[in-house]
Amino acid sequence: MQTKHASRSIFSTISILILALALTVLARAQPTDVASAPAPEKVAVPVAETAVAPAPVTVETTEPTAEPELRRLDEPSPETVAPAVPDEESEMSADAGEIENEMAVDEPEVKVTRHRRRGSAEGMPFGDHTVPVGSTVRELVSIFGSSVLNGESEGGVVSILGNTTVNGKAGGEAVAVLGNNTVNGEVGGEVVAVLGDVTLGETAVVRGDVVTVGGQLHRAAGAVVHGNVREVNVFGHHDMSWLKAWIHQCLFYGRPLAYGEHLGWAWTIAISVFVAYVLLALLFPKAVEKCAETLEQRPGYSMLAVLLSVLITPVLIIVLIATGVGILLLPFVAAGLFFGSIFGKVVMHAWLGRRITKYFGDGPMKHVAMATLLGGVMVLFLYTVPFLGFFLWKVLGMLGLGVVIYTLLLTMKSERAESQRLAAEAMAASGASAGIVATTLNPAATASEATLVPPALPLTTLPRAGFWLRFAASALDAVIVGALTGITHSGDFFLLVYAVYCVALWALKGSTVGGIVCGLKVVRLDDRPVDWTVAIVRGLGGFLSLAVAGLGFIWVAFDKERQSWHDKIAGTAVVQAPKGVSLI
Repeated sequence: MQTKHASRSIFSTISILILALALTVLARAQPTDVASAPAPEKVAVPVAETAVAPAPVTVETTEPTAEPELRRLDEPSPETVAPAVPDEESEMSADAGEIENEMAVDEPEVKVTRHRRRGSAEGMPFGDHTVPVGSTVRELVSIFGSSVLNGESEGGVVSILGNTTVNGKAGGEAVAVLGNNTVNGEVGGEVVAVLGDVTLGETAVVRGDVVTVGGQLHRAAGAVVHGNVREVNVFGHHDMSWLKAWIHQCLFYGRPLAYGEHLGWAWTIAISVFVAYVLLALLFPKAVEKCAETLEQRPGYSMLAVLLSVLITPVLIIVLIATGVGILLLPFVAAGLFFGSIFGKVVMHAWLGRRITKYFGDGPMKHVAMATLLGGVMVLFLYTVPFLGFFLWKVLGMLGLGVVIYTLLLTMKSERAESQRLAAEAMAASGASAGIVATTLNPAATASEATLVPPALPLTTLPRAGFWLRFAASALDAVIVGALTGITHSGDFFLLVYAVYCVALWALKGSTVGGIVCGLKVVRLDDRPVDWTVAIVRGLGGFLSLAVAGLGFIWVAFDKERQSWHDKIAGTAVVQAPKGVSLI
């Protein structure tokens, strides 16, 4: 019996579902059959009908009885079926209208709320910004200004080159770069101050960490910090107001000097450097004056030399790095450029001062050191002009370096021509004297035979080699030694191997491989051969020349005798051998 009852229940349920499906199909087909409107007008209706029609299907399948549907089928009047959809459409349109009205009514309030939430701090980030009590902003950012939060911020509060103050509530971090960070309210993230102090008041609540970089932390007893507290003291426990003052008043105004509090140290350094420039002018007056005259007499070629030096310098550094072995020469190149730029600054100050001293005639005011002093005073005050100070500082360095290099090239060229002339005269005189001696010893010798007697010239009479020619020879030797140490995996002993290499070749041949390629020879000032003792003393003296940032090597460029420090210690000189003379 239970089985029959279950079968009947299943059968009844299936029958009801089939009947409901049939009624749904008939209900959807009924309005189309009784509609009197033309077909084109009903084409647009299915869009609305398809959007609304699923509602009756859901209702019919979920209703417990279907008697109302049977009565509408017995009375096939369109009034009982068709108005159902328009009623629902009208209800939906009414609902939509009510929603639109509500949105129209609420819209001014939304706009007002957004305007209030945005606040005055979310416009341009430059300058100072303050959020008053009762106002809320998404975030508060101030560049070249301070941020004061008395209200609320959904995000963080950031000040760059300004102070950050949180008296209200910040949802994110509170950061101050080159400024102080003060918290008297609640901060949801970290509290960070870079080159500034952090002050936590009695009512301060920090959910994250507290970090100070180059500053100090001042924490009240009632301040609450849920994270860690870290102090990164880059400069120790010292007052950093001097650095912050220079950054605020000098760096971001494009000038190295300014008038203001906590800037006395900058003036002290600048005046000390300018005094050093005057001392260099006193030590090397002829070199400074010659470079200044080069700029005055050949301004066009000087500017070309400046341009070439600016373009070639980075290329030279890249080539040295690319070769691998050339990296060993980078310290020497860097030292040469450094001292060259310093001497170039001296030259430029002297050139500016000569614009004034030329009106004073002969006397102490005419000295190149006085010109350097006057030019330095002018430049010192020009350094305080915003955005002109750093530009002038950089331009004077580039111009000076280019003029110094160009003057060295001109000096080398003139000295080479002069040395060739003197060598020719000496050879002619020696040849004539040798011919006289040969004729005296052998009266039967003819004049042509007498001139064939080779003259014996002292090596010290040969022209001295300049800085750049010696630098090229040393660079070649460094490449050779670098290759040897690289093959033997003894690069850590490069300087020692280089010294042994030079000492051995000086004692055996009087020149290194690089010197032979460049036509250079190491000679003693007393014209005696270079022995092992002299070679070892000269090699040890080379370490002294290298120890002072390579100044002992650079000394050749300014010394009248073209001697380095190790040359003066060992009593030697480097000369240029005449063409055709074998150095091996």
